[in-house]
Amino acid sequence: MKATPQIEADKTLLRFATYEDYLDSLGTPQDACYLQSVETARTIANLGYRSSGETLTRGQFEKRLAAVLAYLYPPYKAYELTSEGLVTPDADMIVRELSSRERANRIGILSTIIFLRAFTKSGVEVSGYIDYTDRLTKENWKPFFKGLARLMPKRTDLGFYHWKSEDVVSNDSLNYKVLQHPQKGLIFQNRFDRKIINPDPEAHPGSNTSRKRIYSKHCELCILFDHVVRQRI
Repeated sequence: MKATPQIEADKTLLRFATYEDYLDSLGTPQDACYLQSVETARTIANLGYRSSGETLTRGQFEKRLAAVLAYLYPPYKAYELTSEGLVTPDADMIVRELSSRERANRIGILSTIIFLRAFTKSGVEVSGYIDYTDRLTKENWKPFFKGLARLMPKRTDLGFYHWKSEDVVSNDSLNYKVLQHPQKGLIFQNRFDRKIINPDPEAHPGSNTSRKRIYSKHCELCILFDHVVRQRI
């Protein structure tokens, strides 16, 4: 997809998780002071009284945001299972588990976040949260499914922590926005159904989400968060 001037201008919409957030951004401190009602302030903004330019309707907002996301994260072509015919019965557990989830992640009915703690070849521990679908669309997974390469966290993943340098990095991905909750800490919001995935081991992982620990000789710790994607209403 070609980047049009409209798409470039609409990249500012990525700041908003919902249409309501967009309307709230148009409000003024005076609105909060005198109206004493979030809904009234949003109604006034929706009518165009809080913007010198165009105020988007809900339909326009969602259409333009979808166009920006389609440009930044182009939809993948008809899927081809990389793992098909490569995974043997005696393969490492993490290889078998991710192989069984590949199809569902490629067609979008499942969205898996992988938490890994592992050691680099130099013996340094790194950890991170990986958007499995995002990585599937961008990398060659054949060496992994053949058992010739390890899965490792990267600085471009949802979350990355280098235990020696203490570098912390977070990035939004194809499926998730990374959020910092004041009480829950790091959480992930699915872009398609807006459900929250909470990686805190002491908390429930979230609606339509399950947590499973995988034991593998290739990493210190592996947790799979499987989120069943529901169509947004």
